[in-house]
Amino acid sequence: MNEKTTAELEHLRDLIDGVDQQLLLLLRKRLDLVAQVGVVKHGAGVPIYAPHREASMLAKRRDEAAKLGISPQLIEDVLRRLMRESYLNEKEVGFKQVKPDSGHIVIVGGAGKLGALFSQMLSLSGYQVKSLDKDDWQQAKALFSGAAMVIVSVPISLTCALIRRELSQLPADCILTDLTSVKAEPLRAMLDAHSGPVLGLHPMFGPDVGSFAKQVVVVCHGRQQDKYQWFLDQIAIWGARIEITDAKNHDEAMQLVQAMRHFSSFVYGLNLFKNNADIANLLRFSSPIYRLELAMVGRLFAQAPELYADIILAQPGNVQLMSDYLQHYQHALETLKRGDRDEFIRQFSQVSTWFGDYAPAFARESGMMLESVNDMKPRE
Repeated sequence: MNEKTTAELEHLRDLIDGVDQQLLLLLRKRLDLVAQVGVVKHGAGVPIYAPHREASMLAKRRDEAAKLGISPQLIEDVLRRLMRESYLNEKEVGFKQVKPDSGHIVIVGGAGKLGALFSQMLSLSGYQVKSLDKDDWQQAKALFSGAAMVIVSVPISLTCALIRRELSQLPADCILTDLTSVKAEPLRAMLDAHSGPVLGLHPMFGPDVGSFAKQVVVVCHGRQQDKYQWFLDQIAIWGARIEITDAKNHDEAMQLVQAMRHFSSFVYGLNLFKNNADIANLLRFSSPIYRLELAMVGRLFAQAPELYADIILAQPGNVQLMSDYLQHYQHALETLKRGDRDEFIRQFSQVSTWFGDYAPAFARESGMMLESVNDMKPRE
């Protein structure tokens, strides 16, 4: 480059640096304003996540961006990232306590990651939380005395036996609830063991979430809903979306949403291992969508194997579901072995028709996700 070109570039880069600094100041101002909104929300007990307000705001900003010749997706990505940061920061000011006159809350398994997360959120909301773990049972009677609620957060394989063995002498008005990813058996065990209020919960997220905002908590009502409705209202204030269903419907859905998905990822990872695949080499040739798929498989193997063994083995019907999946896989493989392109296209079209409007909607949603993945720095 000649001196004139170099000087022009340096001048333009200085101007860009100045604009970046202005952006930083504007971002700081926006975050401060959102923090003030959070204080008002917490004081009034308003949920931190307002889906209609968010959708309306994003639609307006997208429209305004388009009129300025700016990519609507760019401004949406920026705003969504800012909102995620805001949700994380809102925990710093705590949450309104829905039931100030509540007694203390005991979390059985409070030292576990999910139990610790609920302990944190309840403490941020002003509740007194006590943990009861495997070496603390000599203190159980004292801990349960006067308890407003007992939350069971232990491995699935231990849940029902623990409830029946240890939780049959709770105070009559104490709420008994669990955080297990299967619901029919734990709910039945709680109803059998305790005559007071009973509630089944399944947080559809892991303990590593930074915020409850936009997360799903499945609710299976047990007994005396009026006695535990305050706790559901509290969860809503934390920003979670509550989905109410019966235990049977929940467990059937989880066979497909959790068990089969986790088992498929396990087998895929096992296949990579058996083939001694070079993951670093695979990443070299992976576009964002394939990198994301590989990341989801790798994420599974970063977790505790006992957790996924329990999820996959939790329901007897899961084995039959996996068997059906294997049969479908084998039939599809036979189509490939025959080189039957027309049959493959026919079956593909069948499934596409069955998905209906969900298919293009999922394509758009995944496209938005991939835009974010494009900006991720690949691990060297």
